[in-house]
Amino acid sequence: MYMSSSCPTASSSAILRACGIRLPRRLPSIANLSVIWTRTSSSAYQPRSLSFSSALRSLRICNPRWSHGVDWRAPICPRAQIRADSPVLQRFERRIGTMASEHPFSGILSSLPRQDGGEFGKYYSLPALNDPRIDKLPYSIRILLESAIRNCDNFQVKKEDVEKIIDWENTAPKQVEIPFKPARVLLQDFTGVPAVVDLASMRDAIKDLGSNPDKINPLVPVDLVIDHSVQVDVARSENAVQANMDLEFKRNKERFAFLKWGSNAFHNMLVVPPGSGIVHQVNLEYLGRVVFNTDGILYPDSVVGTDSHTTMIDGLGVAGWGVGGIEAEAAMLGQPMSMVLPGVVGFKLSGKLRDGVTATDLVLTVTQILRKHGVVGKFVEFYGEGMGQLSLADRATIANMSPEYGATMGFFPVDHVTLQYLRLTGRSNETVSMIEAYLRANKMFVDYSQPQNERVYSSYLELDLAGVEPCISGPKRPHDRVPLKDVKADWHSCLDSKVGFKGFAIPEEQQDKIVKFSFLGEPAELKHGSVVIAAITSCTNTSNPSVMLGAGLVAKKACELGLQVKPWVKTSLAPGSGVVTKYLLQSGLQKFLNQQGFHIVGYGCTTCIGNSGDLDESVASAITDNDLVAAAVLSGNRNFEGRVHPLTRANYLASPPLVVAYALAGTVDIDFEKEPIGTTKDGRSVYFKEIWPTSEEIAQVVQSSVLPEMFNSTYEAITKGNQLWNQLSVPPSSLYAWDPESTYIHKPPYFSGMTMNPPGPPEVKDAYCLLLFGDSITTDHISPAGSIHKDSPAAKYLVDRGVDRRDFNSYGSRRGNDEVMARGTFANIRIVNKLLNGEVGPKTIHIPSGEKLSVYDAALRYKSAGQDTIIIAGAEYGSGSSRDWAAKGPMLQGVKAVITKSFERIHRSNLVGMGIIPLCFKTGEDAESLGLTGHERYTIGLPTKVSEIRPGQDITVTTDDGKSFTCTLRFDTEVELAYFDHGGILQYVIRNLTKQ
Repeated sequence: MYMSSSCPTASSSAILRACGIRLPRRLPSIANLSVIWTRTSSSAYQPRSLSFSSALRSLRICNPRWSHGVDWRAPICPRAQIRADSPVLQRFERRIGTMASEHPFSGILSSLPRQDGGEFGKYYSLPALNDPRIDKLPYSIRILLESAIRNCDNFQVKKEDVEKIIDWENTAPKQVEIPFKPARVLLQDFTGVPAVVDLASMRDAIKDLGSNPDKINPLVPVDLVIDHSVQVDVARSENAVQANMDLEFKRNKERFAFLKWGSNAFHNMLVVPPGSGIVHQVNLEYLGRVVFNTDGILYPDSVVGTDSHTTMIDGLGVAGWGVGGIEAEAAMLGQPMSMVLPGVVGFKLSGKLRDGVTATDLVLTVTQILRKHGVVGKFVEFYGEGMGQLSLADRATIANMSPEYGATMGFFPVDHVTLQYLRLTGRSNETVSMIEAYLRANKMFVDYSQPQNERVYSSYLELDLAGVEPCISGPKRPHDRVPLKDVKADWHSCLDSKVGFKGFAIPEEQQDKIVKFSFLGEPAELKHGSVVIAAITSCTNTSNPSVMLGAGLVAKKACELGLQVKPWVKTSLAPGSGVVTKYLLQSGLQKFLNQQGFHIVGYGCTTCIGNSGDLDESVASAITDNDLVAAAVLSGNRNFEGRVHPLTRANYLASPPLVVAYALAGTVDIDFEKEPIGTTKDGRSVYFKEIWPTSEEIAQVVQSSVLPEMFNSTYEAITKGNQLWNQLSVPPSSLYAWDPESTYIHKPPYFSGMTMNPPGPPEVKDAYCLLLFGDSITTDHISPAGSIHKDSPAAKYLVDRGVDRRDFNSYGSRRGNDEVMARGTFANIRIVNKLLNGEVGPKTIHIPSGEKLSVYDAALRYKSAGQDTIIIAGAEYGSGSSRDWAAKGPMLQGVKAVITKSFERIHRSNLVGMGIIPLCFKTGEDAESLGLTGHERYTIGLPTKVSEIRPGQDITVTTDDGKSFTCTLRFDTEVELAYFDHGGILQYVIRNLTKQ
């Protein structure tokens, strides 16, 4: 519970008595105490140094503003949770216990003075350690260091862990393990619903084990933003926002009511309602604290989120990254995250972007550079004189795409640009002063007007911003950057090349065919490369005023020249927050976007996550009947095949201004330097350069149109909810009343029959290969978020329960129902399973019978026969979105192990969390080189006692036809082995909480 100062003081002993806390007869004077004890997830209490004035502040309550009391702008109170049942008692149950030894680092607890007298609070001072190694640490590592010091209890976080971090230069290359406790957790609804489902079912499980279900409660602030449910059903309409929101609530009323129940049933959980914006932009503009002041203790904001693009907040100087849903749930419940102390790549920026080059061009360039360098599992920290040329929004754009270049974080330390942005977005002057004072005092602030101490990095990169050129990425991967001048040639190369990441294998004689059809009674035509979706979407770009207003200027110039987007192109604009709408209206540019069909369709992720809605039937038929390679151009961060829309095989990432330009051109088969983008009404050719705004034009509009009061008014309104949300009625119960008839929310089977004894490592013997994959199988392949195909096992399940096809909604919206999601696992229509010898689609071969079945039906048959299954794959298995269902689904299908060349970081963690064994082939080996066909039966030589297993040890795998090969076990830490022994991370947490 987080509280602010608004109540009168009271006698400390009276307060304790009012809480029902029994006082010892010889209690020392509380006014002189410097230690308050904080309950950890162990049964003991751990000390935390606080003055009595700080303790007293913990009793003061903010005014309620919404479904929670919340006032995150105040410097003292980032949050308050108002509850009817004795908030003071709950506070002291967590904060006060038996008083004994001091915090191990109480000696460096220092006061942070205000300039006008008094103090902001206390903080753990890194300079007070007097250790010269700290001055050389990257800023991102200093945040890990401060967290370890503040949370050090010599149980969950030990002094040895602190020393490992201080000695980062020597310890990081050794892949040492450290614990990390984030300050808060961030969720969106696609990942948030299953997280709340898990928490609700954990309450049932702990009750069944004879313990108190209220032990399942978030111990850190949890922010859940509903942004992934809105679909572009209605586009090119002034009424699109309301129409799409009405449909969103109609489809998702049950899910939304469940989340509203969760916000009331669980402490420390805030739910931001639908229609408010995209989670990462709301986090950047509103939720991000930069520095917390909780109970008078100051510390850096840090966050883990169940969306991989949580890294966007790194642009604000807040350490944040994506984790698996189950790992986030454990963090909510007070479990430290076990992580390998990362290496840090220093990325020096110099120079200035050329005129006409956008932040999107820069981030696509940076993504390609970092993918080539190799930064998986590492932090990237940006520095150099070029930093002053990047706005905060530009930095956030680069940080956002950390998952695409493979890094855990893309971090921008706080400097004057950060402080200016905080003021612009409505943070109070007092809050900004506190942030600056704290970060300067603790050597976490970069002042580029002062000489810079040399920091040590694991490796170094440098980029001259002047060398960045306009570009797009695609057609199937974010890091396949194509300079704008080369797009036409690259497109024709893709048509010629064999099917792959850069190929469609279209015969030369078919490449120029034109398909004519009727669209709403008017003649229309499509060909290979025709743009059928043009979407300004995604947190990556909609938070950046320069590219959003730049798109408006392109639309304005096009309108003035008489150009018009073809009516069969599905155009849409989905801002990341209401602020974008305000400045587009203020600038007068929204009307020109509307004229080109880019009406606002809603406030959420939309097309970027596959919620692009249906194409017109005439367009869809023209594509499918003629096997056209149609294109989508979007300002997103992911363009994996099958993600954006099932009918767009080519998907290109581009800046918002380029999205408008390609919509006007109607094709990606164009050289903007040489070919006209369109013609005026009098027949004059219009070229790209005529509609492209200069950097100065954009800067002038940004200066006059983006105003601080826009942020204030937007986020004051956000806390009031909206009419549809406020009308949702939910029961005031701590245990959820599961409805067995629900097709949205279903009690999962993870804890069924659970006992207090860990099951130990399972034996994997004579397992069949369920699926045999190549490289780059994404979480979209494993657990699609988009539409539910009418012939899929999930569709059959829904139809059998009376759900009409038009009400199927998406897989993402049904993640609260394990029955749907297990059937939807490996249901991507573009998935390539090598057991099918080239056939594309969500099927596999049931090895014992030789039958071709849906993956779910084959898995069910194996499970029914008591036969284990494994998955074999190539490199980068599990890349893409952080999607816990990409691990939960295989586990429910009976998969015991996954053997690959390499894993994406978050997905490997998710597999561990669900008790699936992750194994990697030895370097230079894979299924093909070892002669594995997938028709063998596999036995994994893993010890059956967890005490005999080591992180990273070699494991022998044998087959029934005499093959044998060695794999590396990818349990990376001892903590992960403990999770595995318990059958998963959530089972581990339940058993530990039950013991308390």
